[in-house]
Amino acid sequence: MTSPVFVEHSAALPLVTISIGFLTGSAADPPGKEGLARVAARMLRRGADGLTNEQIEDLVDRLGGELGIEAGPSSVSLSSEVISRNLEPFVGLVEKLLASSTLPEEEVGRVVREMQAEIVDSRDSDRSLASRALRRTLFAGHPYARRVSGSIDSLETITRADVVRWIETHLTRKNAVVAFSGDIDEARAREIAERILARLPEGRAFVDETPEPAGVRGRHLVLVDKPDRTQVQLVVGSLGSTPHDPDHVPWSVGNTAFGGTFTSRLMQEVRAKRGWSYGASSRIGYDRRRDAFTMWTAPSSTDAAACLALELGLVSEVKEGGLTEEEVGFVKNYLVRSHAFDVDTARKRVALPLEEALLGLPAGYHAGWLDRVRACQRAEINEALARRMPREDLVVAAVVTRADTGEALEKAMGDVASVTVLEPDFE
Repeated sequence: MTSPVFVEHSAALPLVTISIGFLTGSAADPPGKEGLARVAARMLRRGADGLTNEQIEDLVDRLGGELGIEAGPSSVSLSSEVISRNLEPFVGLVEKLLASSTLPEEEVGRVVREMQAEIVDSRDSDRSLASRALRRTLFAGHPYARRVSGSIDSLETITRADVVRWIETHLTRKNAVVAFSGDIDEARAREIAERILARLPEGRAFVDETPEPAGVRGRHLVLVDKPDRTQVQLVVGSLGSTPHDPDHVPWSVGNTAFGGTFTSRLMQEVRAKRGWSYGASSRIGYDRRRDAFTMWTAPSSTDAAACLALELGLVSEVKEGGLTEEEVGFVKNYLVRSHAFDVDTARKRVALPLEEALLGLPAGYHAGWLDRVRACQRAEINEALARRMPREDLVVAAVVTRADTGEALEKAMGDVASVTVLEPDFE
């Protein structure tokens, strides 16, 4: 077996976690079949080797376990945890789900309807709408612009034959990565991994043909027009970086000072000094390809335009003036000290090399994180901020009542390349 296997032993609790990831995801969904990877992932627990959906759920509960199967843009993962004494029967169930799923026709229809209902429900979440509107524009024409769950129409096209084909193609040994943590030693973990993966077809290694996103040129405003919005979900976004970029860590350190803590510039200026939004933050997302940098606030409709102007001004300030020595020292200490909470359980620790394998991160990315943070100098942090923080090529997405707030937001942006207005049920 050549599939990577990661093991993190801990006898602190009589629990074992098993995570099995596959190097494929919704970014590879065929055009017109968006949502297929998530439908297929959910179908794995809807019937297997004589067990119905209800019997599978009952068995997981009786064994004292938890089990989830989910799809993302670049991976599909089965994540589970079980009481140590029930590990063997639980592993038997995992084997059945991965290798002997019956994929009942009627369950495909139920999964599709459930996912369609979730899409409809998401229209009630202004934050979800703002995020969707941003990604739809920032990644236009790219797989990252699509929902992992697809659309109402694309889900209608997915059949049992599509699910069968997807599972046969993607759930293979050559695409698998396995991780164990908790009350299990390495020898037993590797024996169990061998047993589970032996049930899968060898298959061919998945080749990710997802291109790098191009992003946008100019400033683009996207308004999701909803009635009676007294609060505005406001997100500013641009292309982020990847862990393969030489300045990824310096930018990450700098961005933590800019918008990653309660004492960050963004939080202090927006919330502490002006009280415009309860929360204000920025983050650099990453995936197998370049993902998004985003700034989030939720001001009142009367403060939204001023809040946006302030955010863009803060970006300009940090691009031109950088961080002070005091800010750099504080944020480096914060990141070093808070890292303990990222690795304080075996499950968290084993998740790090698993993520590296699934997303193709640089070898030792997480293990070397603290050393790279400590090594960051103020000059390289400020150079990264000047290079990466978005000022001209960006998207602003807002859920607003357009008649009340739309024009003010457009003026606050200055030179706008485009304005798009969407209804809440946009796809």
